[in-house]
Amino acid sequence: MNDDFRDLKTRIRKLDAILMDRGLANPNFAQALSKVRRATRRGDRTREPSPELRTMLEQAELLARSIG
Repeated sequence: MNDDFRDLKTRIRKLDAILMDRGLANPNFAQALSKVRRATRRGDRTREPSPELRTMLEQAELLARSIG
């Protein structure tokens, strides 16, 4: 697995923890995180994450900060 992709997966796990902790009441955050997860499954782990995937992750992180 590419190191950048590994970092991306770590960030997604942190968002998963936020979702379980306090984000269930925020459907926008839950949908954004779900979108990132789906895109990650389709992504090529041997290459750098795509700019679109990075943007989706950053949007989910922004929503997580707004609920936190």
